[in-house]
Amino acid sequence: MSIEVFLTLLAFAFVTSITPGPNNLMLLSSGVNFGFRRTVPHMLGIGAGFVALLLGVGAGLGAVLAALPWAFGAIKIAGGVYLLYLAYGIARSGPLEAKGDGSARPMGFWAAAAFQWVNPKAWVMAVSAMSAYPDPDHYSLTMLIVAAAFGVVNLPCVSSWAGLGTVLRNWLAVPARLRMFNWTMAALLVLSLWPMLR
Repeated sequence: MSIEVFLTLLAFAFVTSITPGPNNLMLLSSGVNFGFRRTVPHMLGIGAGFVALLLGVGAGLGAVLAALPWAFGAIKIAGGVYLLYLAYGIARSGPLEAKGDGSARPMGFWAAAAFQWVNPKAWVMAVSAMSAYPDPDHYSLTMLIVAAAFGVVNLPCVSSWAGLGTVLRNWLAVPARLRMFNWTMAALLVLSLWPMLR
């Protein structure tokens, strides 16, 4: 892989990781509702799950889905249903003061990692990256480079969304503001399905 291709890969990883999508909207909401520290397992789960998805696609899963369009459709439907469930949970989130009662918890590492496998945006990113960047002459090595590049770039990008949520936390301590924020985040999460499920 040439340095020019590698720099293009880093730019692609940055743009696709930093732009709004289901993961980043959920992290923003989690940062507001639970704070940065309690959102760290969610962030790490996104990174680990997406790298595993990239490796799976690079190892041939993408070709299987291309041969079986109904399977990719099933993943989109499962992801859409799960996103609607998550949006419902965000919309129903209570005041920040109630979070210490143990009834509400941020998404954990394994749930966030597993979510990548039904996240339509993650699939589009993974298939696009593994179609464009690995070198056929050195496929295994360059596939690992692609996965590593995303692993390094993704964490700071998703962390910025959780950090933004944490910055907004004090302002949203007013119950009416928090309620409006949570409803807005739930609506945006539902709207994020539109381009991915067409």
